[in-house]
Amino acid sequence: MAVLRFSIAIFISALVLPVTSVMAQTAPSDEERVEDLLSQMTLKEKVGQVSQFTGFWDVTGPAPTDETQARKAELLKSGIIGSMLNVVGVEEVRPIQEYALNSRLGIPVIFGLDVVHGHKTMFPIPLAEAASWDLDMIEQSARVSAIEAAAQGQTWTFAPMVDISRDPRWGRVMEGAGEDPYLGSRIAVARIRGFQGDDLSAPDTIVATLKHFAGYGFAESGKDYNTVDVGTVTLHNVILPPFKAGVEEADARTVMNGFNTLNGLPVTGDGYLQRELLKGEWGFDGFVVSDWASAREMIDHGYAKNSVDAALKAMEAGSDMDMESYVYLDHLEDLVDSGTLDVALLDDAVRRILRVKFELGLFDDPYKYLDADREAELLLTPAHREASLKMAERSIVLLKNDDDTLPIRKGEKIVLIGTLAADKDSPLGNWRAMADDHSAVSVVEAFEAAGLDFVYAEGAVLEIGDAAFPNEVVVNLTDRSGFPEAVEAARNADKVIIVLGEDGLQSGEGRSRSELGFPGVQQELLEAVYEANPETALVVMSGRPLVLTWAEAHVPAIVQAWHLGQESGHALTNVLTGAYNPSGKLPMTFPRSVGQIPIYYSHLNTGRPGPLTDVFWSHYIDESNAPLWPFGYGLSYTTFEYSNLRALKRGDVVEVSVRVKNTGSRAGEEVVQLYIRDIAASVSRPVRELKDFSKIELAPGKRMTVTFELGAEDLGFYNANGSYVVEPGDFEVFVGGSSDATLSTSFEY
Repeated sequence: MAVLRFSIAIFISALVLPVTSVMAQTAPSDEERVEDLLSQMTLKEKVGQVSQFTGFWDVTGPAPTDETQARKAELLKSGIIGSMLNVVGVEEVRPIQEYALNSRLGIPVIFGLDVVHGHKTMFPIPLAEAASWDLDMIEQSARVSAIEAAAQGQTWTFAPMVDISRDPRWGRVMEGAGEDPYLGSRIAVARIRGFQGDDLSAPDTIVATLKHFAGYGFAESGKDYNTVDVGTVTLHNVILPPFKAGVEEADARTVMNGFNTLNGLPVTGDGYLQRELLKGEWGFDGFVVSDWASAREMIDHGYAKNSVDAALKAMEAGSDMDMESYVYLDHLEDLVDSGTLDVALLDDAVRRILRVKFELGLFDDPYKYLDADREAELLLTPAHREASLKMAERSIVLLKNDDDTLPIRKGEKIVLIGTLAADKDSPLGNWRAMADDHSAVSVVEAFEAAGLDFVYAEGAVLEIGDAAFPNEVVVNLTDRSGFPEAVEAARNADKVIIVLGEDGLQSGEGRSRSELGFPGVQQELLEAVYEANPETALVVMSGRPLVLTWAEAHVPAIVQAWHLGQESGHALTNVLTGAYNPSGKLPMTFPRSVGQIPIYYSHLNTGRPGPLTDVFWSHYIDESNAPLWPFGYGLSYTTFEYSNLRALKRGDVVEVSVRVKNTGSRAGEEVVQLYIRDIAASVSRPVRELKDFSKIELAPGKRMTVTFELGAEDLGFYNANGSYVVEPGDFEVFVGGSSDATLSTSFEY
C-alpha cells in the first residue's frame, strides 16, 4: 500500500548513508513528515484533504445512482477525500480507509461523528452532567465515550460544545455546560482530556472539537441559527473563555466554527476569530472545520455572492476544512490557478490536517481503530453502564423538598404517574450517537427492580413523529383520557411520584421553543393529581430549564432529572429512595416566566438597581426580578452550614477560607462555590462572578475548612478593547452553596 511505500522510502534512504551518519540520524519528526508529504501533493490532492462529506450510503455496494453520491464514491476511490463523517463501524469504515491507502500517496481518512454524551452507552446530556459540578466524573464520561467510538472506527468527535448560553428557549442548551464561563471552561477542559487522553496516538482516544466558534449560544430570541450581536466585553469575558481554556489548557486539536453571524459577519468567514485570535494570539496549531455547509450558507447571509466567493472567503478567514458544502472541492483549484487565492493559505490548512492525522498515529497504523474484536468487546459493557449510572446520580438536582417529602419512606404506597415514567427512549436525550432506541432503563422498570410498592398510571401522552418532519415531536394537546385513572390512583396512595417534561427529542439542534411550560396537557394533569393528593413529588425530565412556577408554589418536592441516559431509571430511583443523596447544582438559572429571559446570575448592575421610587427602577410591573431558582442552586437530604469566611492577602495571592459543617443526619456532598465582585473598574463588572468551586463530602456532624486561592488572573478581565487587564481596587467575595450565597467579606488588591 502507498502508506507503506512512504515509510519504506525513508528507511531505504537511510540505508545508503554512511554508518556513522545513520547512527547520528534520528527518525523524522511529525512536522518533518508533514512537510515532506505536503511537498509531494498535487493541488487536487490538497483540495481533497480540506474537504469532508457524509456517509449514509453503502460505499462497498453498487455505484449510487444519485449524482452527488456517485461523485463521492469516485472521489473516495481515487483517494482524494481527507475526511468523512457519519460512517460508523469497522465494517463500514475499513473499505473507505482501504481506498485512501491505495491511492497515490496513501493519506488516511479521518472519521468524525457527533459523540456528544456517549457513543453506544448513553450518559446524561451535557447540561445534566454540568449539574454534577464533578469534573472527574465528566472526564470519565468522555473517556468511556472515546473508548466506544474508537472501537467503531471513529477518530474524531464533534464535541464538546462549549457555547455559553443564557436563554433556555435555545434547544442546544442541552448540549453545553450552561450560562457560566468559568464552569464552562473547567468542563470543556475535562471533556477534552477525556476524549483525547494522554496520548492521542493510543487506539482508544479520539480528537475533540471545540464548537461553535463563536457566539452561537447568544442567538437572538433563543431561535437556532439566528443572529448574534454582542459587544467586545461580552465576547471576551463570557463567550470566548471556554474556547481559550480548551486550546491552551487541554490542547484541543480541532475547532468548529458555526452557522451564526457575529456582529454582522458569518463566523465561518471571520478572519479575526479564526486567524488573528485562535491561530495567532492563542497559538492554536490544530485545524478548523466548518459546521455543516456553513461555508455555502454565507451566501444566504448575504456575505458571499456565490459559491466561488464563499470558498474564497472561508479559506482566507481560516476555515481549514469544509464540511458538506462542496465549495472547496468545486472552486479552490480554480481560485489558486487564477491567482485569486494564495496557495500558502491552502498549504497551511492541509498542513494542519495532516499534523492531526500524524498525531493520531494513522500513518504508522492506519487500521489501529479497525479491530473487530475490540468493537464487539467494548460497547455497552457493565463497567460503562456503571459509569453512566454514577454520572446520572450526580446530575440530578433536588429543587424543593418541603417537610422531607423525599426520600420515599419504607412501607409507603406509591403511585407513579406520567408517560415519561415508562419511557425507555426519552432518557437517551438528543445527540444519541449509536445508542439503541428505547434502550434506557425506565423509572417503572427501576421501581420494580427496587421492590417498591407502587402502581403505575400513564396520565397523559406525548406522541412522536410526523410525516413531514420525522424527527420532530408532535405533542398530543387534548388527550385527557388517562386523567381519571391517574387521579383515582393518586387519591388512594400515600405518595405520588409524577414524571413530566419534554420528550428527549424536544431539545437539541433546531428545537427552539417560545414557551417553556410542560408540553401538551401535562400541566393540567399535574394540577389534577395534586388536588387529589398534595403529597406529590414532581420529577422533571427535560433538556433545558422549564418554567415551573406553579409547581414551585404548590408541589412540596421537585426533582430536576434532565435526560439521564442509559441508567436513568436506576439513578432516579436511587435518589428518590435515598440510596443516593442528591448533590447536583443548577448550571443555568431557572426563570419564573419566559418574559424574564435572558436571565442569569452574573448580570451587570444598572444605574437604578433598586426601588428608588415606586416606578422608576429596573424591574417588571407584573413579575419579580428574582429567578425561580438561581445558578448554582441545589438541595440535599442533609443540610450544610457555612461560617468563618476569611480573605487574607499573601503576596500576590488572596487566600479565601470557609468552614463548612454537615448539620443534618445524612452523609452528603456539597459544592462549595466562590464568587467575587469587582466594586469599581474601567468597565462595569458583574454583580457576581464564579471564580472557583470545590465538591466535598461530609459525614453527619463533620466539618471541613475549604480553602481557595485567587491570583491576578482571577481578578482581571477583558476591557472594551479586548485587552486583558488587572486593576487594583476593592473586591467583595461570596462563598456558599449557590450564586445567592450570603456569606461575604471583602479585600483590597
